[in-house]
Amino acid sequence: MIRVLFMQSQSYFGSDSGIQALLMRNYDRSEVEVHVACTSEEAPPGAPSTIQNIHAIPDVHIRSTDFGPSIFMADRATRLKRAVRAPAAVPSLLGLAAYIRRHRIQVIHGTEKPRDAFYGVLLGKLTGAKSIVHMHVGYGDWQSRQTKWALRQADGLVGVSRFVARTIVDAGYRPQRVHSVVNCLDLSSGKWDPTIDGGPTRAALGIPAGAPVLGISSRLYVYKGHSALLDALALVKQDVPDVRLVIVGEDDPRAHPGGGSFRSELEAQTRRLGLESNVIFTGFRTDIPQLLAAFDVYAMPTWEEPCAIAFLEAMAMGKPVVAWHSGGTPELVVHNQTGLLVEPNSPPALAGALLSLVRDPALRRRFGEAGRQRVEQTLTPARMCSEMVEVYRAVIGAPRHHPTGSTASLPHSA
Repeated sequence: MIRVLFMQSQSYFGSDSGIQALLMRNYDRSEVEVHVACTSEEAPPGAPSTIQNIHAIPDVHIRSTDFGPSIFMADRATRLKRAVRAPAAVPSLLGLAAYIRRHRIQVIHGTEKPRDAFYGVLLGKLTGAKSIVHMHVGYGDWQSRQTKWALRQADGLVGVSRFVARTIVDAGYRPQRVHSVVNCLDLSSGKWDPTIDGGPTRAALGIPAGAPVLGISSRLYVYKGHSALLDALALVKQDVPDVRLVIVGEDDPRAHPGGGSFRSELEAQTRRLGLESNVIFTGFRTDIPQLLAAFDVYAMPTWEEPCAIAFLEAMAMGKPVVAWHSGGTPELVVHNQTGLLVEPNSPPALAGALLSLVRDPALRRRFGEAGRQRVEQTLTPARMCSEMVEVYRAVIGAPRHHPTGSTASLPHSA
């Protein structure tokens, strides 16, 4: 049995925490003993809570931990203010080191978040446990000094796609330490039911009966491709005047740091293109399955996306996907099988792909059924858990049961 400690330093339960939680929940307990160093900090009001989500997972050993304040992407004044509180976390982290020794933890599993990565690798060095950094984004020079140190020192680096793994290798890290384990979607809850009737949601949104509906569900962020999608919609409208685009999601303050509301920019673009009657902004919503059920096509031309869960959700709901052929997207969406992938930065090509699906209900149905089947059979928690266990075996030097997603064969640019 492999004893694993997950690092959960953030109070906000984001998508990276969700992937770790899927691993925790779905590991075979005869193969992996799960421990979690979970932040003792409460989430902001209205935000999903890490503490609550982790405590809801059965058969895990939770060690409440003070990780100190986060200073990542904070301004200088905030960094100085929070730095004063940092020493208070030292006793808790030393206690965590004792916990690791006492429970004979073999692998410390953190994300690229600075506190997860830095403390995870540091604790591994103090206790003799191996450490891995699970990268949910491509490598970039923007990452913190703490994260870069952890990446250099960790025993293993795991990308959520081969695209992410390649960015790590291309940055100069040894391929032998780099692995890829593609994300998954858990269908066991029944939440992602492709038989949900989208009619009531369409009616609630004021969409006329019979109008073709394109949709995107994502935080409003430049790289998700909303602007290109609006440009393509203007071309689609020339042939299909009653087409609708439903934009689901709220402003991301990081979209244009200091530049104001990205939603306001998109609304201005909508007016400039004469699309006011064709575009619906819903803001933040929690009823994503019902919204997806109302779409005919899921369209998200995201740029260099690491491994978007949104694509898996759309495919699970039986929806064809249109996206750029970029980043980790081709590892999820199979061109001309579960959707259409077009070369990036070409709204006319994007419009052509959208039109081909708007005009062909049979093709939409075939792609949608294939997408659902791919999520059911390939992009599963069982597959993700099996591949991650092989990474653990590799870093601790245990015999490996199956081939892994190691990127040792990827070219090294340095």
